[in-house]
Amino acid sequence: MSEDDGPGPATEVFVAHRNLLFTVAYEMLGSAADAEDVLQETWLRWADVEFDAVRDPRAYLVRITTRQALTRLRTLSRRKESYLGPWLPEPLLTAPDVAEDVELADSVSMAMLLVLETLGPTERAVFVLREVFDLGYDEIAEAVDKSPAAVRQIAHRARAHVAARRPRDVVSPAETRAALEAFQRAVETGDMQGLLDLLAPDVVALSDGGGLKKAVPRPIVGADKVARLLAARWNIVGAQTSLEPVQVNGCPALIMRLNAEIDAVVAARVEGGFVTGLYFVRNPEKLSRVERETTLSR
Repeated sequence: MSEDDGPGPATEVFVAHRNLLFTVAYEMLGSAADAEDVLQETWLRWADVEFDAVRDPRAYLVRITTRQALTRLRTLSRRKESYLGPWLPEPLLTAPDVAEDVELADSVSMAMLLVLETLGPTERAVFVLREVFDLGYDEIAEAVDKSPAAVRQIAHRARAHVAARRPRDVVSPAETRAALEAFQRAVETGDMQGLLDLLAPDVVALSDGGGLKKAVPRPIVGADKVARLLAARWNIVGAQTSLEPVQVNGCPALIMRLNAEIDAVVAARVEGGFVTGLYFVRNPEKLSRVERETTLSR
């Protein structure tokens, strides 16, 4: 190839679909680092394909990505078994256009990714490909190595499983933003009653330090316990801490900085005007993607 030659058609097609493929892998894994590894493996396999023989490059690439992600997901599941404390998805700083695609934003939200964690690997792949990316059952069947009839049954079970665990009502970004603004105001001013008014009685707080940062080793349940924990923490570090509103995983969130360095990402699950879930990601290995925007697409 001469210096004037550009990338070949196979490379151009892969680059054109890269954001889509990353989104597929990330939704299946909840880990940007592992999704990037899956993309690398997908590229190596795509580079060996006879490009002219591929009728539908998008479907073919999604199929390779799904298979690689399924393999990685099984490895990741074993890794999570020995993970120290609660495991939370790796947060991504996202552009406003992700929030504008309501279905995409909902599917990559911290709350939904935690619901997807309760599915088996094949169920998760089928749900993501069908409900988020609207692939046909025949295409999904090829990707997960099942019959179309089996995929229909898996999709039905996965939909019912997710529906029983996801927030019942669609919450607008404005509602989540308002709840987080009230949360930030209450934390910064030490307004305990304001916190208690905002938190649902059965709110669950999860903190992921990955054994690298101090974090609560198990879920904290109940408004009083969560509010007291937040107040105690703020009393210790509040003077050195700032909270910055951002868009993470397509939803409003907060970046917590300690002495000007990113210390945590705070995301929330909001239902009926109350915060029902609070997610604190402190593991430094999961915070590299909140310093620059990640493009997601479907």
